Amino acid sequence: MRGSGGLAVAILVMNIATYGFQIVAARALGPAAYGAVASLMALLLVVAVVQLGLQATAARRIAAAPQDVSRIAPAMLRLTVLASLGLGLVLVAASPLVWHVLRLESIVPALLVALSAVPLTMVGGQAGILQGERRWLALGILYLSMGVPRLLFGTLFILVKPTETAAMIGVALGAFTAVAVGGWLLRDDVHHGEGERDSLRNTLRESTRNTLALLAFFALSNADIVVARNVLDSHDAGLYAGGLILTKAVLFLPQFVVVVAFPAMSTPTERRRALIGSLGLVAVLGVVAVLGAWLLSDVAMIFIGGDEYAEVQDELWLFAILGTLLAMLQLLVYAVLARQGGRSAILFGAAVVALAIAATMITTLDQLILTVIAIDSVLLAALLGISLWRLSRQPAAPALGAPSS
Repeated sequence: MRGSGGLAVAILVMNIATYGFQIVAARALGPAAYGAVASLMALLLVVAVVQLGLQATAARRIAAAPQDVSRIAPAMLRLTVLASLGLGLVLVAASPLVWHVLRLESIVPALLVALSAVPLTMVGGQAGILQGERRWLALGILYLSMGVPRLLFGTLFILVKPTETAAMIGVALGAFTAVAVGGWLLRDDVHHGEGERDSLRNTLRESTRNTLALLAFFALSNADIVVARNVLDSHDAGLYAGGLILTKAVLFLPQFVVVVAFPAMSTPTERRRALIGSLGLVAVLGVVAVLGAWLLSDVAMIFIGGDEYAEVQDELWLFAILGTLLAMLQLLVYAVLARQGGRSAILFGAAVVALAIAATMITTLDQLILTVIAIDSVLLAALLGISLWRLSRQPAAPALGAPSS
């Protein structure tokens, strides 16, 4: 449990809890109201790129220079607090726009997203320090605290009052629980070494670059639910949101692969083997998920939301394909961050523009899912080609030894 295998179990449990919350919400709220909650969660995932950017920066810098952790860690935590509060204020200012665009029951759910974003962003810096130090047990505990409390609090509030606002209160309480756990795990790691100011400046530059790259990915991976809310009626948009439960499950199923491989991809001698091996593993998991969604669609419907979502059953395998494409794209994005590249974000921006243009011609759920799959497939081919070309220009890495615990 102290090794990377224990981390994989923890991330699996976190994802089960995270999507357990969405399943509870889908069943308790029904397609129309759940569509609103799904769009809010998609927004939260998009703004979480700041959290992930901070995590990637901390993990890469500490993995590349573990002897400097006493200088990197305090600057990382300081930047995390500043970024968290800044993001929260931006989302508060944007809450009227979110209320209007997502057609929410009131402005309160939008404000709760802003509140939740503050602790979730703080967790990013905490997780990055643990990831860079390869403290898999502590990182696993932190991941558990990001999923299980959300399920418990979310279920409680939804059962008391099945509304969008109640669901988002549960999400906010879960986020604050996670940042408290992270602070406890790092209670002995807050060093104050020399050179903290220089490290803060360098960290800010790298975090900004990483955040922009991840923002491009998450904007693309969540743009379709926003499109669905605006081009489909509320019922079909809710059905599409139900199908995306499977998509997100397939996307985050191999998350442990990304977390464990990223420190290795940050090291030139390990980069080639880590990327190729990780892509192969993600692809295999994706094929299994697609076959499962096709052959066992009746079972999958239990987790989607039940009979109210029966109209989307025949398309579940398509949603699994979409999740597989997104999982492979996510891994490639982190490979770019590990080698400190930044131009790939342009390709994701172009894909978002392509989806926005295509949305003007979409009128049905089937058209939307097929369009998104086509755009993501082209993007994956382009980004994979660029990554393999860059790897071919680097010397081959020596064989790796046994995984570190």
